[in-house]
Amino acid sequence: MDKADVTPRVWQRILDIRAGQGCPCCGDWTAGERSALNIYAPLARRDMGPMAIGQIGQSLDGRVATASGDARDISGPDGLRHLHRLRAIADAVVIGVRTALHDTPRLTVRLCAGQNPARVIIDPRGRLTDDAPALRDDGTRRIVVQTVARDRPAGVEVVRLPSLTDGTLAPRQILAGLHELGLHNILVEGGGITVSRFFEAGLLSHLHVAVAPLLIGGGPQGFNRITQIGSLADAPRPETQVSDIGSDILFNCTLTEAARHRSENWHSTAGAEWAFRQS
Repeated sequence: MDKADVTPRVWQRILDIRAGQGCPCCGDWTAGERSALNIYAPLARRDMGPMAIGQIGQSLDGRVATASGDARDISGPDGLRHLHRLRAIADAVVIGVRTALHDTPRLTVRLCAGQNPARVIIDPRGRLTDDAPALRDDGTRRIVVQTVARDRPAGVEVVRLPSLTDGTLAPRQILAGLHELGLHNILVEGGGITVSRFFEAGLLSHLHVAVAPLLIGGGPQGFNRITQIGSLADAPRPETQVSDIGSDILFNCTLTEAARHRSENWHSTAGAEWAFRQS
Protein backbone atom coordinates (compact mmCIF):
# COMPACT_ATOMS: atom_id res chain seq x y z
CA MET A 1 0.00 0.00 0.00
CA ASP A 2 1.27 3.45 -0.91
CA LYS A 3 1.68 6.02 1.84
CA ALA A 4 0.85 9.46 0.51
CA ASP A 5 2.77 12.47 1.77
CA VAL A 6 1.16 15.77 0.78
CA THR A 7 4.05 18.10 1.57
CA PRO A 8 3.76 21.86 0.99
CA ARG A 9 5.74 21.60 -2.26
CA VAL A 10 3.51 18.77 -3.50
CA TRP A 11 0.37 20.77 -2.83
CA GLN A 12 1.82 23.84 -4.50
CA ARG A 13 2.55 21.71 -7.57
CA ILE A 14 -1.08 20.50 -7.54
CA LEU A 15 -2.32 24.09 -7.44
CA ASP A 16 0.08 24.93 -10.29
CA ILE A 17 -1.38 22.05 -12.33
CA ARG A 18 -4.88 23.34 -11.62
CA ALA A 19 -3.76 26.71 -12.99
CA GLY A 20 -2.31 25.03 -16.11
CA GLN A 21 1.27 25.83 -15.11
CA GLY A 22 2.80 22.54 -13.99
CA CYS A 23 3.05 18.76 -14.23
CA PRO A 24 3.83 15.98 -11.74
CA CYS A 25 6.53 14.42 -13.93
CA CYS A 26 9.32 16.93 -13.48
CA GLY A 27 11.02 17.20 -10.10
CA ASP A 28 12.79 15.08 -7.52
CA TRP A 29 10.02 13.57 -5.38
CA THR A 30 10.08 11.11 -2.51
CA ALA A 31 8.00 7.93 -2.79
CA GLY A 32 5.34 9.44 -0.50
CA GLU A 33 5.22 12.66 -2.50
CA ARG A 34 4.94 10.70 -5.74
CA SER A 35 1.99 8.76 -4.28
CA ALA A 36 0.27 12.04 -3.38
CA LEU A 37 0.86 13.40 -6.88
CA ASN A 38 -0.67 10.25 -8.35
CA ILE A 39 -3.83 10.88 -6.33
CA TYR A 40 -4.40 14.57 -6.99
CA ALA A 41 -2.56 15.59 -10.16
CA PRO A 42 -4.91 13.83 -12.65
CA LEU A 43 -7.90 15.48 -10.97
CA ALA A 44 -6.37 18.95 -11.12
CA ARG A 45 -5.88 18.97 -14.90
CA ARG A 46 -7.83 21.46 -16.97
CA ASP A 47 -6.59 20.32 -20.40
CA MET A 48 -8.54 17.06 -20.59
CA GLY A 49 -12.16 18.12 -20.80
CA PRO A 50 -14.92 17.96 -18.16
CA MET A 51 -14.93 15.38 -15.38
CA ALA A 52 -16.92 14.43 -12.27
CA ILE A 53 -15.44 12.87 -9.14
CA GLY A 54 -17.46 11.04 -6.51
CA GLN A 55 -16.27 11.15 -2.89
CA ILE A 56 -17.47 9.15 0.11
CA GLY A 57 -16.09 9.18 3.64
CA GLN A 58 -17.26 6.14 5.60
CA SER A 59 -16.59 3.79 8.50
CA LEU A 60 -15.09 0.31 8.31
CA ASP A 61 -18.59 -1.15 8.19
CA GLY A 62 -19.62 1.11 5.31
CA ARG A 63 -21.68 3.71 7.21
CA VAL A 64 -21.69 7.45 6.61
CA ALA A 65 -23.72 8.38 9.71
CA THR A 66 -25.31 6.90 12.80
CA ALA A 67 -28.95 5.82 12.81
CA SER A 68 -29.78 9.19 14.41
CA GLY A 69 -28.04 11.06 11.59
CA ASP A 70 -24.77 12.08 13.26
CA ALA A 71 -22.20 12.25 10.44
CA ARG A 72 -19.86 14.99 11.58
CA ASP A 73 -16.91 12.88 12.77
CA ILE A 74 -16.99 9.92 10.36
CA SER A 75 -13.73 10.87 8.64
CA GLY A 76 -10.52 11.26 10.59
CA PRO A 77 -8.48 14.49 10.37
CA ASP A 78 -6.56 13.32 7.31
CA GLY A 79 -9.74 12.14 5.62
CA LEU A 80 -11.15 15.64 6.11
CA ARG A 81 -7.99 17.20 4.72
CA HIS A 82 -8.33 14.94 1.69
CA LEU A 83 -11.90 16.12 1.17
CA HIS A 84 -10.86 19.76 1.37
CA ARG A 85 -8.10 19.13 -1.19
CA LEU A 86 -10.69 17.68 -3.57
CA ARG A 87 -12.81 20.79 -3.05
CA ALA A 88 -9.82 23.03 -3.76
CA ILE A 89 -9.15 21.45 -7.16
CA ALA A 90 -12.82 21.32 -8.22
CA ASP A 91 -14.81 24.03 -10.00
CA ALA A 92 -17.96 23.07 -8.08
CA VAL A 93 -18.99 20.77 -5.24
CA VAL A 94 -22.40 19.09 -5.46
CA ILE A 95 -24.57 17.76 -2.63
CA GLY A 96 -28.16 16.60 -2.35
CA VAL A 97 -30.72 18.53 -0.35
CA ARG A 98 -30.90 15.91 2.43
CA THR A 99 -27.18 16.34 3.08
CA ALA A 100 -27.63 20.11 3.08
CA LEU A 101 -30.52 19.87 5.58
CA HIS A 102 -29.08 17.24 7.94
CA ASP A 103 -25.36 18.01 7.93
CA THR A 104 -25.53 21.79 7.28
CA PRO A 105 -22.13 21.74 5.52
CA ARG A 106 -20.29 24.91 4.57
CA LEU A 107 -18.56 23.24 1.57
CA THR A 108 -15.55 25.58 1.85
CA VAL A 109 -11.80 25.00 1.68
CA ARG A 110 -10.35 25.46 5.14
CA LEU A 111 -7.80 22.68 5.72
CA CYS A 112 -5.51 23.41 2.78
CA ALA A 113 -4.55 26.25 0.48
CA GLY A 114 -6.90 26.85 -2.42
CA GLN A 115 -10.07 28.60 -3.55
CA ASN A 116 -13.58 27.67 -2.53
CA PRO A 117 -15.49 25.86 -5.28
CA ALA A 118 -18.96 26.90 -6.36
CA ARG A 119 -21.56 25.30 -4.08
CA VAL A 120 -24.33 23.35 -5.79
CA ILE A 121 -27.37 21.92 -3.99
CA ILE A 122 -29.70 19.51 -5.78
CA ASP A 123 -33.07 20.50 -4.34
CA PRO A 124 -35.87 19.31 -6.67
CA ARG A 125 -38.81 20.54 -4.56
CA GLY A 126 -37.20 23.66 -3.13
CA ARG A 127 -36.97 22.44 0.47
CA LEU A 128 -33.69 24.17 1.39
CA THR A 129 -34.21 27.31 3.43
CA ASP A 130 -32.61 30.50 2.20
CA ASP A 131 -30.55 30.88 5.40
CA ALA A 132 -28.84 27.48 5.03
CA PRO A 133 -25.02 27.63 5.50
CA ALA A 134 -24.44 26.43 1.94
CA LEU A 135 -26.30 29.51 0.61
CA ARG A 136 -24.46 32.01 2.79
CA ASP A 137 -23.05 34.93 0.78
CA ASP A 138 -19.27 34.72 1.22
CA GLY A 139 -18.23 35.67 -2.30
CA THR A 140 -18.45 32.09 -3.64
CA ARG A 141 -20.93 31.12 -6.36
CA ARG A 142 -24.05 29.44 -4.97
CA ILE A 143 -26.31 27.39 -7.21
CA VAL A 144 -29.56 25.54 -6.56
CA VAL A 145 -30.81 22.93 -9.04
CA GLN A 146 -34.58 22.60 -8.72
CA THR A 147 -37.78 21.78 -10.56
CA VAL A 148 -40.07 24.30 -8.87
CA ALA A 149 -40.49 27.99 -9.68
CA ARG A 150 -39.12 29.22 -6.37
CA ASP A 151 -37.22 32.49 -6.08
CA ARG A 152 -33.88 32.47 -4.26
CA PRO A 153 -31.97 35.30 -2.56
CA ALA A 154 -30.04 37.74 -4.71
CA GLY A 155 -26.78 36.20 -5.88
CA VAL A 156 -28.01 32.60 -5.75
CA GLU A 157 -28.18 31.10 -9.24
CA VAL A 158 -31.00 28.72 -10.10
CA VAL A 159 -30.83 25.90 -12.62
CA ARG A 160 -34.38 24.73 -13.27
CA LEU A 161 -34.79 21.26 -14.75
CA PRO A 162 -37.71 18.89 -15.37
CA SER A 163 -38.13 16.08 -12.87
CA LEU A 164 -38.10 12.37 -13.64
CA THR A 165 -41.16 10.23 -12.93
CA ASP A 166 -39.88 9.48 -9.40
CA GLY A 167 -39.46 13.18 -8.63
CA THR A 168 -35.66 13.16 -8.89
CA LEU A 169 -33.44 14.99 -11.36
CA ALA A 170 -31.38 13.36 -14.10
CA PRO A 171 -27.66 13.53 -13.22
CA ARG A 172 -26.73 14.01 -16.88
CA GLN A 173 -28.98 17.08 -17.12
CA ILE A 174 -27.52 18.43 -13.88
CA LEU A 175 -23.98 18.17 -15.26
CA ALA A 176 -25.06 19.74 -18.55
CA GLY A 177 -26.57 22.66 -16.64
CA LEU A 178 -23.36 23.17 -14.66
CA HIS A 179 -21.24 22.99 -17.80
CA GLU A 180 -23.38 25.77 -19.29
CA LEU A 181 -22.45 27.87 -16.26
CA GLY A 182 -18.75 27.31 -16.97
CA LEU A 183 -18.23 24.66 -14.28
CA HIS A 184 -16.48 21.60 -15.70
CA ASN A 185 -14.53 19.81 -12.94
CA ILE A 186 -17.23 18.67 -10.55
CA LEU A 187 -16.91 17.05 -7.11
CA VAL A 188 -20.02 15.05 -6.15
CA GLU A 189 -19.57 15.02 -2.39
CA GLY A 190 -22.75 13.62 -0.96
CA GLY A 191 -24.68 12.07 0.26
CA GLY A 192 -24.36 8.43 -0.65
CA ILE A 193 -27.56 8.36 -2.70
CA THR A 194 -26.48 11.35 -4.78
CA VAL A 195 -23.03 9.86 -5.44
CA SER A 196 -24.66 6.53 -6.33
CA ARG A 197 -27.03 8.17 -8.84
CA PHE A 198 -24.14 9.82 -10.67
CA PHE A 199 -22.26 6.49 -10.63
CA GLU A 200 -25.25 4.58 -12.01
CA ALA A 201 -25.59 7.15 -14.80
CA GLY A 202 -21.98 6.44 -15.82
CA LEU A 203 -20.93 10.04 -15.20
CA LEU A 204 -18.17 9.61 -12.61
CA SER A 205 -14.61 9.39 -13.87
CA HIS A 206 -13.22 8.63 -10.42
CA LEU A 207 -14.69 7.42 -7.14
CA HIS A 208 -12.81 8.15 -3.91
CA VAL A 209 -13.82 6.14 -0.86
CA ALA A 210 -11.99 7.20 2.32
CA VAL A 211 -12.41 4.59 5.06
CA ALA A 212 -11.94 5.59 8.70
CA PRO A 213 -11.10 2.99 11.38
CA LEU A 214 -14.34 3.01 13.34
CA LEU A 215 -17.36 0.70 13.57
CA ILE A 216 -20.82 2.24 13.81
CA GLY A 217 -23.09 -0.79 13.51
CA GLY A 218 -26.07 0.97 11.94
CA GLY A 219 -27.13 3.96 9.92
CA PRO A 220 -27.10 4.84 6.22
CA GLN A 221 -24.64 3.17 3.89
CA GLY A 222 -21.99 5.11 2.03
CA PHE A 223 -22.82 3.70 -1.37
CA ASN A 224 -26.21 2.52 -2.54
CA ARG A 225 -26.31 0.97 -5.98
CA ILE A 226 -29.69 1.35 -7.63
CA THR A 227 -29.05 -1.51 -10.04
CA GLN A 228 -29.02 -4.82 -8.20
CA ILE A 229 -26.87 -7.71 -9.43
CA GLY A 230 -27.52 -11.42 -9.08
CA SER A 231 -23.94 -12.60 -9.34
CA LEU A 232 -20.61 -11.25 -8.12
CA ALA A 233 -19.33 -11.84 -11.63
CA ASP A 234 -21.50 -8.89 -12.69
CA ALA A 235 -20.14 -6.53 -10.02
CA PRO A 236 -17.96 -3.63 -11.24
CA ARG A 237 -14.31 -4.10 -10.27
CA PRO A 238 -12.71 -0.73 -11.01
CA GLU A 239 -8.98 -0.21 -11.28
CA THR A 240 -8.12 0.92 -7.74
CA GLN A 241 -5.14 2.57 -6.07
CA VAL A 242 -5.11 2.05 -2.30
CA SER A 243 -3.24 4.68 -0.28
CA ASP A 244 -2.54 5.33 3.38
CA ILE A 245 -3.42 9.01 3.80
CA GLY A 246 -2.89 9.03 7.56
CA SER A 247 -5.97 8.62 9.73
CA ASP A 248 -7.92 7.04 6.84
CA ILE A 249 -7.33 4.62 3.97
CA LEU A 250 -8.19 5.90 0.50
CA PHE A 251 -9.57 3.71 -2.27
CA ASN A 252 -9.01 5.72 -5.45
CA CYS A 253 -11.11 4.06 -8.17
CA THR A 254 -10.63 4.86 -11.86
CA LEU A 255 -13.94 4.33 -13.66
CA THR A 256 -13.38 5.36 -17.29
CA GLU A 257 -10.78 5.14 -20.01
CA ALA A 258 -10.65 8.94 -20.19
CA ALA A 259 -9.91 9.03 -16.45
CA ARG A 260 -7.07 6.57 -16.92
CA HIS A 261 -5.67 8.77 -19.67
CA ARG A 262 -5.51 11.71 -17.24
CA SER A 263 -2.47 10.08 -15.62
CA GLU A 264 -0.61 9.97 -18.94
CA ASN A 265 0.71 12.25 -21.69
CA TRP A 266 1.42 15.22 -19.51
CA HIS A 267 3.47 16.86 -22.23
CA SER A 268 1.41 15.61 -25.20
CA THR A 269 -1.14 17.96 -26.77
CA ALA A 270 -2.42 15.09 -28.89
CA GLY A 271 -3.08 13.07 -25.75
CA ALA A 272 -5.04 15.93 -24.22
CA GLU A 273 -7.17 16.32 -27.34
CA TRP A 274 -7.88 12.57 -27.39
CA ALA A 275 -9.06 12.58 -23.78
CA PHE A 276 -11.29 15.60 -24.38
CA ARG A 277 -13.04 13.76 -27.21
CA GLN A 278 -13.55 10.72 -24.97
CA SER A 279 -14.95 12.63 -21.95
